[in-house]
Amino acid sequence: MATPLRVLVHGGGIGGLSLAVALARRGHTVEVAELRDELDALGVGIIQPSNALHVMRELGVLDACLAEGFEWEVLTICDPTGAVLAKIPQPRMDGAPANNGIPRPALAAVLGRAATEAGAVIRFGTTIADLTDDGEGVDVTLSDGSTGRWDLVVGFDGIGSPLRKRLYGDRYAPEYTGFANWRVTVPRQGDVQGVVMSTGNQAAKALLTPITPDDMYLGSVFAEAEDFRPDPARAHEELAERLSAFSGPVAEALTHVTDPSAVVYSRISQVTVDEPWHVGRVVLAGDAAHASTPHLAQGAAMAVEDALVLALSLDGSDSVPSALEAWEARRRPRAMFVQALSRAVLKQETGTATTPEEDELLKIGIPGAAHVLAKAY
Repeated sequence: MATPLRVLVHGGGIGGLSLAVALARRGHTVEVAELRDELDALGVGIIQPSNALHVMRELGVLDACLAEGFEWEVLTICDPTGAVLAKIPQPRMDGAPANNGIPRPALAAVLGRAATEAGAVIRFGTTIADLTDDGEGVDVTLSDGSTGRWDLVVGFDGIGSPLRKRLYGDRYAPEYTGFANWRVTVPRQGDVQGVVMSTGNQAAKALLTPITPDDMYLGSVFAEAEDFRPDPARAHEELAERLSAFSGPVAEALTHVTDPSAVVYSRISQVTVDEPWHVGRVVLAGDAAHASTPHLAQGAAMAVEDALVLALSLDGSDSVPSALEAWEARRRPRAMFVQALSRAVLKQETGTATTPEEDELLKIGIPGAAHVLAKAY
């Protein structure tokens, strides 16, 4: 698009900041409305698979991500005792590294710094209070009372997206899967040189994921009642009880989990917006449009791919509406593949009945999906 645009990004998470970097570096005027007071990303660590690292390279922040994280190439599968069953090399996308583990706050800092250096403005403590799309632009009032007119508004505002509710009402509320994720940061064991996945009977799996030379996180998924929340005084004990079938490196990791407040518990929900992801000049992306379970480690990767492909679609189109049509046509099949296979893997690992369609997807498997997703987005 020859004329620079004015773009408002609603949400300063991984996807929103990636879009801010991509657009600001192309000369567009970008503001990010972020409800939090700072980029203090919640959670523990995150896996950046090769397709996400390819995007980071395109954004000019790959080296910064690798410097803050822990690069790895081989997925190790173990039994509950820690005995190695298989070592699976991970594919690379167009020469990008295979994987990088990184603390979420560190990744937020890298992207936030890159966005501001590119010229984007991050407005903390603000959210969209009202908007009107007249077809030629979007008039927005923010929660701080300020107003502005934008060529495009992009909702990277997460699985609980207020912008999605504004556009579609309650039609696409998050759907709880019946399972929840437990994660906690612990000291990295020297032999954990990449993700170590231990499988067992009482838990679907336990993962050790290195995120710095000194740290890794322990994660596991369990069936949990929708209204369950860990006891604030003994969350670490509840996690240990759930992982009691494991010995070896998982048990060693648990010896370092002594603070209940360090345990991060999150229910696993899914969102599928079946209608077009854009209404006029307002568009949803990332988890706001297509949140998945974490079983392919592709949630954040899909968000940053959304961001870069949206910037590329704007480059190659002569209008915002045509760019949004091209972007969604390119992104929807890939995001829906990730969502469907990730949900099928969740069911398979937890002994939940799968559909015939999911059984077909499971023939691809996690290693096969990694190779599919290491191809052009």
